[in-house]
Amino acid sequence: MALYFITGNANKLEELNEILAPQIKVYQLDVELAEVQSIDAQEVIRHKLIEAAKYQQGEMIVEDTSLFMEALGWKLPGPLVKLFVKALTSKGIYELAEKYKLFGAQAKTCIGYSNGREILFFEGTVKGKIVKPKGNNGFGWDPIFVPEGKSKTFAEMPSGEKNKISHRRKAVDKFKEYYLSKK
Repeated sequence: MALYFITGNANKLEELNEILAPQIKVYQLDVELAEVQSIDAQEVIRHKLIEAAKYQQGEMIVEDTSLFMEALGWKLPGPLVKLFVKALTSKGIYELAEKYKLFGAQAKTCIGYSNGREILFFEGTVKGKIVKPKGNNGFGWDPIFVPEGKSKTFAEMPSGEKNKISHRRKAVDKFKEYYLSKK
């Protein structure tokens, strides 16, 4: 049975398949779904999985990536980070951290998996800091996030390097372990 990844983001699909290879292959399900706006990633994911089941039967995963900033009380932008990047750009998010001189950040990915009967969640987190935008790789807020213990932003790292340490990698590894154990 095919495993579908509900996303319109080709970069996320590529990263996910790179991490899951060679044992698991996911196929893109690119459907326009209404996305609930919430600071609870699991609520956003649950809604998407339920809506996607109206278009496609089978096993599905949805991923939601959040960024939590010390400058915003560790609560925001959270799952709303895509809206923050769209409204402020990565540079604007950096300037917000700079204004408060609070650069701590936490990147978090939550993967929701549905087999049609139940929904399970797998999370991965990486601590780091917000910096002035650097690098051309990656996407979203990658140019402003430096993982703890590293000196380069995600956007300065080749995808293979980023995929070894990222929050997405940690969540995907947990999902992969579960998925392979049930086969």
